[in-house]
Amino acid sequence: MYMDTSELSFIDGEKGELVYRGFHIDELAGRASFEETVYLLWYGRLPKAEELADFSKRIKAEYELPERVLETVRLCPKDAHPMDVLRTAVSALAMTDPDVADNSREAEIRKGIRLVAKFPAMLAAFQRLREGKEVIKPRSDLDLAANYLYMLTGQVPEESATRAMDMALVLHADHGMNASTFASRVVSATLSDVHAAVTAGIGCLKGPLHGGANQRVVEMLEKIGKPENARKYIEDMFARKERVPGFGHRVYKTLDPRSVHLKKASLEFAKKTGKTDWYEMLTTIQDVMMEKVGPRIAPNVDFYSGSVYAMLGIPLDMFTPIFAMSRVSGWVAHVMEQHGDNRLIRPRVQYVGPKGLKFVPIHKR
Repeated sequence: MYMDTSELSFIDGEKGELVYRGFHIDELAGRASFEETVYLLWYGRLPKAEELADFSKRIKAEYELPERVLETVRLCPKDAHPMDVLRTAVSALAMTDPDVADNSREAEIRKGIRLVAKFPAMLAAFQRLREGKEVIKPRSDLDLAANYLYMLTGQVPEESATRAMDMALVLHADHGMNASTFASRVVSATLSDVHAAVTAGIGCLKGPLHGGANQRVVEMLEKIGKPENARKYIEDMFARKERVPGFGHRVYKTLDPRSVHLKKASLEFAKKTGKTDWYEMLTTIQDVMMEKVGPRIAPNVDFYSGSVYAMLGIPLDMFTPIFAMSRVSGWVAHVMEQHGDNRLIRPRVQYVGPKGLKFVPIHKR
């Protein structure tokens, strides 16, 4: 079955538009919280105040990790990639979930809440452990974005930091039938459980052709060093025919609408932290790219997001896991949509190998 319909999100690559359940991303970014956005994806509408309060309460009640899952994270090698730890922790979480085998919508809402709630705790716990520090328990008085930053540092984040993290989560929540979402739907179409589908999504997102470009952008900025070096650095990359990270998208033929909001956040933090060099380098790189290739290859969501995460004090290899921390809400939404009207997804492939070969006994080969 070829799945070609969804009510969750829509992308117009020619116009540079991203829509969640009928809402343009510009309507949501900086206005709707991540919890509101999750509710929108799962229920098809924005919540009323009392509904959001109840939904947020249910998420907060699931912040803490089961001891067996935390022990699994403790046993992971300190030099493991956080995406591998996350993938393993989600599999461990499945074995502690009483609803794991129940694919009813009500059970999948409960499982989805647990997954969304526990991703920050999984990631923050591993970061603390590999730094040789004690794991910090979540606080039920903090929303998800603030709670993640708190568990990383032990300090309640400033409102500006929480706002930036929350907006980043909103912007990454869903994005059409991308590779990791398709992988999740293929798994769920077999009537496997949501944890299995999410694990597949994590494995797919780990690939450098899907997640991770924001990390490469920051690594590039570190190599450039100073704003006055940016132009020559990019021109040299063009001379070597190297790809500039953070530009271009398989879907968008113009500016990625998410990058506009992250650019504003990057500028805000640059002014706040005094680290204006990075923002100046980013804008210079964007100017050079416009001169070289024009608007057809514009900044994508990763170009400015890495600088925001770095200025929040988040390690480079945690950038893609933050992507997953948001996108799990979309993966769960797609699993529920798939299970709501399920048919097995089994793409056809054209065989191009040899035919008519004859078996030769092993002693004559």
